[in-house]
Amino acid sequence: MSGTEGGFVRRIGLFQATAINMSQMCGIGPFVTIPLMVAAFGGPQAVIGFVAGAVLALADGLIWAELGASLPGAGGSYVYLRQAFQYRSGKLMPFLFVWTAMLFIPLIMSTGVVGLVQYLGYLWPDMTRTQGDLVGLGVIVSVIGLLWRGVEHIARITAVMWCVMIASVVLVIVAAFSHFDAGQAFTYPDHAFELTSGHFWTGFAAGLTIGIYDYLGYNTAAYMGAEIKDPGRTLPRAIVTSIAGIMGIYLLLQIGTLGVVDWHEMTEPGSVASQSVASAVLEETWGKGAADVVTVLILITAFASVFAGLLGGSRVPYDAARERVFFRPYGTLHPRHRFPVLGLATMGVVTAIGFLIGRHTDLATLIQLLTTVMVIVQALAQIIAVTVLRRRQPGLRRPYRMWLYPLPSAVALVGWVVIYGYADKNSPGRHPIEWSLAWVAAGCVAFVLWARAEQVWPFGPKEISEEYAAGADPDAEGGAPGTLG
Repeated sequence: MSGTEGGFVRRIGLFQATAINMSQMCGIGPFVTIPLMVAAFGGPQAVIGFVAGAVLALADGLIWAELGASLPGAGGSYVYLRQAFQYRSGKLMPFLFVWTAMLFIPLIMSTGVVGLVQYLGYLWPDMTRTQGDLVGLGVIVSVIGLLWRGVEHIARITAVMWCVMIASVVLVIVAAFSHFDAGQAFTYPDHAFELTSGHFWTGFAAGLTIGIYDYLGYNTAAYMGAEIKDPGRTLPRAIVTSIAGIMGIYLLLQIGTLGVVDWHEMTEPGSVASQSVASAVLEETWGKGAADVVTVLILITAFASVFAGLLGGSRVPYDAARERVFFRPYGTLHPRHRFPVLGLATMGVVTAIGFLIGRHTDLATLIQLLTTVMVIVQALAQIIAVTVLRRRQPGLRRPYRMWLYPLPSAVALVGWVVIYGYADKNSPGRHPIEWSLAWVAAGCVAFVLWARAEQVWPFGPKEISEEYAAGADPDAEGGAPGTLG
């Protein structure tokens, strides 16, 4: 029988973990962001954005792989930051992560629902804004209903949705290359690659942000570390496999689309190509009937992405609450199905609110706002966490060690700093950096109030716990260091 941790059961294997990651990664994202990427770069050279996003995702994914394999607990980053930063700042960093994750995870899911409703407009051109709002809210309620069950049933549902996702992207790619115009796809505007131009680097930063947004989800299974079979082998393999697979899909999808639809049409406000570019590809190549069928598959793919994201995200506050680093009711599991009830319900509500806000906000700006908050509390903090843990806990069991350490950490650091530094330039008037700093500051205030009530650092002693280093989780054993198994 699989091991357990705090009531969770290890039932998710490699295929299901990879499917969960890929379903979250390749939801509606690339189908709605290809026009945004083209607009950012100003031409077909937008493929650079997806390549840059893949490089950053792989570098960051190797960080997740080492941390997830050695610290396979529920909540992912919460566990990693708790272990790494407890020596100097007590429970501040894990508290801030949960504080922030309860916002950015469901808001990222809300962008998926916005995209789903946007694509539904291709099949329902007369849909009013109110009808679209009601459809989106109905989708969110349906996702929560499907997740309100045992993880063994969810794993099967995810596998089915993963197959639909693969079918939808493959059909778009095949259709695109059946009528591919290489001259159109590879004819670039003047000065497209002028590296001395400030315009190029501003476009690159915007494209990198959009690209990494499209790849986000390679870490979803890590949030479910306590439910993964043999996590020391499974998590690194699932992370690397999902990134490599999605990278191939995105490049083919981007290049194929540019070979069918003129990039100028993608940047024209209100056009079919700007709103539903995949549907435009199918209509141009195989006709309206095929476009309708594939649009339905894309809608299912978008649904699967939201499903996978809330599945993993709802586990984040569980460990924190169980260890008194978040509100205690979030540490309760469903008595029969063993899933975190309040975490799932709360993220569902925040997703619904974010969806309604996103319906009246520019999608690219919303992505910038979400990413800047995540960069500070999660991405940069985890880069530091890998190094801190190697120094503080050298005896920690590490079934997988990051390849070429510390090069991936350095690449990830540069990528995230570029995204953060250019956020205000890519979102004039929106001030995403200021909003992210304000949210973190509010989290620090909340932490001080909570710490005083709980009488923990800085109002009490630091609680140092190295339970993973002590070998408390025998299910974490896996392959030899430096390998994926």
